[in-house]
Amino acid sequence: MIARYIVSGLITYVPVLRRILSRRTGGTGSTRYCYSVWLRHLSLAHKNGLNTAPATVAELGPGDSLGIGLAALLSGAERYWAFDIVRYADTGENLIVFDELVELFRNREEIPGPDEFPMLRPLLDDYGFPRHILTDERLAAALEDGRLDRIRQSILASDGSGDSMIEYQVPWSDTDTIAPGTVDMIYSQAVLEHIDELADAYRAMNLWLADGGFVSHQIDLKCHGMGERWNDHWAYSDLVWRLIRGNRAYLLNRQPHSVHTELLQGEGFDIVCDERVIDDSGLVREALPPRYRDLPDADLVTSDVFVQAVKRG
Repeated sequence: MIARYIVSGLITYVPVLRRILSRRTGGTGSTRYCYSVWLRHLSLAHKNGLNTAPATVAELGPGDSLGIGLAALLSGAERYWAFDIVRYADTGENLIVFDELVELFRNREEIPGPDEFPMLRPLLDDYGFPRHILTDERLAAALEDGRLDRIRQSILASDGSGDSMIEYQVPWSDTDTIAPGTVDMIYSQAVLEHIDELADAYRAMNLWLADGGFVSHQIDLKCHGMGERWNDHWAYSDLVWRLIRGNRAYLLNRQPHSVHTELLQGEGFDIVCDERVIDDSGLVREALPPRYRDLPDADLVTSDVFVQAVKRG
């Protein structure tokens, strides 16, 4: 069984096959997925007493489109930074997603829930359109024709030039890209489990955020198809894992829930929400190699987590 995962890594050293395998990330090519993700983060920000009208937002790993960030702009944000390792999104697809998002917001569509996206996290208590956050007055201003034209022009010039509301940075590695203390909200959806230099990423978030700004992250801690059980990625030795990863720009950092919370707190964040998905069907402690055998009990059953945390003043 392990052999097929190793083979999947080895073929990434063949340039033609690597290009084919890396064409799509899944998820954000769907407009309704982007709409659902943004409104889930926004709804839980409201529930946790956080700023639901961030002027400047930043996204880590937007993937196939900038749709989640476009939803943030259509909710009233004035500036959107998108950071990725590989360029997946393209202008044509972004324009299609944008037009479809405009209609969803104009119609106050309900948040697509588990019936449509059964694996999407975080879950909500109520999937109705959040009128208590996105009031008619707020949406009228956000969806004003002139403002929509400005967002459309920003999609066409998403390198941040001129008066663009969007800056799409690929690849990103320089923390100086954003002026310190100028971002109100940083979010990601199933991305932080892929970042190798995780401590650097949390440090950059703290640097970019204004005092009182916050992060909102859904983190998928599962093996992403690299095993039969959800935590099989912890069963492999470092050597085997290097073979499985192959020549991919990223795969999984294999860090458990506790590492994320420790880094958040260590980098100057106060956690206000830490919603874990519990799954006890994975490998038991005795089946793990030494590197993972001493994991806290909670890590062994935490397959997903949604976390929101505020930068300390």
